[in-house]
Amino acid sequence: MSVAIKPSFPDFKPIQLEDRDIFRDIFSQYKPETSEWTFTNLFIWRSHYGFKWSIYKDWLLVLCEESPNSFYAMQPIGPPSRREVTNMLLGWLREEKGEAASFIEKGDKRLILELDGAKNLYIEPTRDNFDYVYRRDDLVRLAGNKYRSKRNHINKLLRSHLFTYAFLNEEHIDACLKLQEKWCKMRRCNEDLNLMGEWEAIREILANYHALKVTGGVIMIEGRVEAFTIGELLNNQTAVVHIEKANPEVTGLYPIINQQCTEKCWDEVMYINREQDLGLPGLREAKTSYHPHHFAEKFSIRLLRK
Repeated sequence: MSVAIKPSFPDFKPIQLEDRDIFRDIFSQYKPETSEWTFTNLFIWRSHYGFKWSIYKDWLLVLCEESPNSFYAMQPIGPPSRREVTNMLLGWLREEKGEAASFIEKGDKRLILELDGAKNLYIEPTRDNFDYVYRRDDLVRLAGNKYRSKRNHINKLLRSHLFTYAFLNEEHIDACLKLQEKWCKMRRCNEDLNLMGEWEAIREILANYHALKVTGGVIMIEGRVEAFTIGELLNNQTAVVHIEKANPEVTGLYPIINQQCTEKCWDEVMYINREQDLGLPGLREAKTSYHPHHFAEKFSIRLLRK
């Protein structure tokens, strides 16, 4: 792997695999609670969102280039207080990038507290981007009436199939790609830009599985990979699940891959962050059905017009 060079603001560069250690050092100090802030997440979605990065003093800046003439930023990552760097970044977006309605997306609660009392900013929660955070033990045990339907789905699977769980490794990569391709054909990914973006992200995470140092698991039925999941540590109390896919023709695969990987991969954490629902009704229903312990809230921050 070549040596990464840190770009200095206002220069930005695309995210590349060799940048991994720089990002991870920054995140290890910040200890993020929202799902965006792993190198893996930024890397695998870099093309879809047009991510580029730079360093301004003590802060990591991530720019999102939606098109050649449309930009927004993610929150600055680094030490408090970030009031000055936030105002600088929003002003730069307006003055240098021509964004009259310049904004930062997916700011976390920590940043919002640092911006408390700022009269020149409009801050609002963005519910569609809230991360669902669950107690690990709840996802493993599935105890009580509220998880009865999950247990029923798992029992239905157990009555009709013998399965094995295995940690995802190199020998499973091609099978995972084929399963995702099957999933995409059934869900008509080519008709949905978001699903196509997810398909690209899954190809990236599988192609760079070992280099990214993520953790995953697979469910095998009759020697075939029928479900897989991939995640990593977000902070010392939380793991984040980036990808979870299963053959939709087999009932019970999603709850069993969720339960098995949570139990076997993440025994050292208290919480599992399963990312946002993007405002999609089906996804919101599915994530809510696991009864989150809390949400990792996110906010949009806009610079008010003068």
